[in-house]
Amino acid sequence: AETSITPKPHTMSLKPRVVDFDETWNKLLTTIRAVVMLDYVERATWNDRFSDIYALCVAYPEPLGEKLYTETKVFLENHVRQLFKRVLESEEKYSKGAEYMDCLYRYLNTQFIKKNKLTEADLQYGYGGVDMNEPLMEIGELALDMWRKLMIEPLQPMLIGMLLKEIKNDRCGEDPNQKVIHGVINSFVHVEQYKKKFPLKFYQEVFEGPFLTKTGEYYKQEASNLLQESNCSQYMEKVLGRLKDEEVRCRKYLHPSSYAKVIHECQQRMVADHLQFLHGECQNIIRQEKRDDMANMYTLLRAVSSGLPHMIQELQVHIHDEGLRATSNLSQENMPTQFVESVLEVHSKFVQLINTVLNGDQHFMSALDKALTSVVNYREPKSICKAPELLAKYCDNLLKKSAKGMTENEVEDKLTSFITVFKYIDDKDVFQKLMCSYVFQAGAWPLTHVPSSTFAIPQELEKSVQMFELFYNQHFSGRKLTWLHYLCTGEVKMNYLSKPYVAVVTTYQMAVLLAFNNGETVSYKELQDSTQMNEKELQKTIKSLLDVKMISHDSQKEEIEAESTFSLIMSFTSKRTKFKITTSMQKDTPQELEQTRSAVDEDRKMYLQAAIVRIMKARKVLRHNALIQEVINQSKARFNPSISMIKKCIEVLIDKQYIERSQSSADEYSYVA
Repeated sequence: AETSITPKPHTMSLKPRVVDFDETWNKLLTTIRAVVMLDYVERATWNDRFSDIYALCVAYPEPLGEKLYTETKVFLENHVRQLFKRVLESEEKYSKGAEYMDCLYRYLNTQFIKKNKLTEADLQYGYGGVDMNEPLMEIGELALDMWRKLMIEPLQPMLIGMLLKEIKNDRCGEDPNQKVIHGVINSFVHVEQYKKKFPLKFYQEVFEGPFLTKTGEYYKQEASNLLQESNCSQYMEKVLGRLKDEEVRCRKYLHPSSYAKVIHECQQRMVADHLQFLHGECQNIIRQEKRDDMANMYTLLRAVSSGLPHMIQELQVHIHDEGLRATSNLSQENMPTQFVESVLEVHSKFVQLINTVLNGDQHFMSALDKALTSVVNYREPKSICKAPELLAKYCDNLLKKSAKGMTENEVEDKLTSFITVFKYIDDKDVFQKLMCSYVFQAGAWPLTHVPSSTFAIPQELEKSVQMFELFYNQHFSGRKLTWLHYLCTGEVKMNYLSKPYVAVVTTYQMAVLLAFNNGETVSYKELQDSTQMNEKELQKTIKSLLDVKMISHDSQKEEIEAESTFSLIMSFTSKRTKFKITTSMQKDTPQELEQTRSAVDEDRKMYLQAAIVRIMKARKVLRHNALIQEVINQSKARFNPSISMIKKCIEVLIDKQYIERSQSSADEYSYVA
């Protein structure tokens, strides 16, 4: 019957005495033979052996500790040889027995072995007093060392071969003895666990290295087989399944330090070795937005170096193409709103895709930003970017009091969403300039002197205009007065209806209405002759009066033609006696846009010159390319300056003597204090 042994120090005589080694050793041998086999040992016998080991270590006239160590070593060698054929069943018993022996030999360990044991410095630099090939070890360590040298190493080829074969059988669907495989593999770790440095070295050299090699060979062949029988979608699913199975297998058999290495080897053989195949299918998967396949590909590619960049680039190209499709062919009627909402729709769609399919990976979020930046700032060859103008008009429409059908919260939400698009435009200064022209009033913002159309003042207004000009010239000499009729408004009183109405109209609308003073019906040709307005502006003005049903069109067609005639509607009514006739939003003329662009260019030149002076004042001396890069970095939050414009600004500052070229190098500038 077996019983557990609780080591307990025994009261003993500390006085050295003469000891018969052979007699004492025979008694000790009987006990330690029982100990390593976990046989029954009487308590008294166990306690007596403590006294015997102490007596041998302090024997008179000469301590017998070294001889005890030698004989114990011989015993362990013989015992391990006897266990040679029973390695799988005996390892656990032996390990437990070694622990007990180590406890039993506690005094020898502490008083003899530790005092004579080589330090790390001795092992590194050498020590002449002790055999370097046979360093002293504590008894527990010695037992494990004997097991390694005399059991594992002689059996190593056979053991490793059997283990690798059994694990391969597991991969093929068989069910090997998990406990035995794990126990043997764990023994490779256990035999050197006492080492402070590299305790896993033996395990890694004996088992882990060959296992990783065989794992690589197995999955290389497995990947080849899967490629022959599967398409890309099926291949990725099967590879992920194999990786999951291998993770479970690692936890069943291996030391935790091997988990990541094994999975890495599998990924190298099944993913990294076939990147060309996966990258080749990446474009098709992303273009068709196969979400499951995208998720699987992301999981596989992110685990290997150089795996994701290609997928990131493909998604960026796809988002760019989707964005251009969404923002092209927009109707002219409501282009600003359509443009902003189209960009927001694309942004929302792919943010959701990246978060749910690609784990919110910031590399893909950056690709989304780059793609939408190129979409928003897209321009046709030899044309300007329309985004700043469209965004400015979109904001203007939202902020106008006439924005009907939306609550204040809805307007706020739309403006918040608008910021998402705004951050993508490069020419933020153009947006600012256009937005200011919409928001600021005439007294705070310069108005263009370029009229949208020629215009002849109605006879009814000529006297008033002449009187004001005379008054102005008498009070302000040397000034030129310019009339901007397209921005003027006035009031017209309608006396032909059942009750009087007052209409607030533009000057153009007033000119058309005053033409009806001569009759209830007026032809299009007569309106052209009396107002001298161009066709586009005249038709827009007439249409605004048709929309409020103040006049009628003699034709059933919607289009206004040269032969058209118009009549006053004598039954016109309104809920208010004074009302405003609205017209379509005043569009920026090409001349106005060109003036705005010119003003922006001038502002940019001033901004760049200030930036250059600021940089040179701080740096004192700077090379040409470094200065160019610094200016770009400081300006990119406002706009993307062209290299040619920066060079021109540098030349201007040289002429103004703010900076100068260094005498030692034409490629270097110095600040002039």
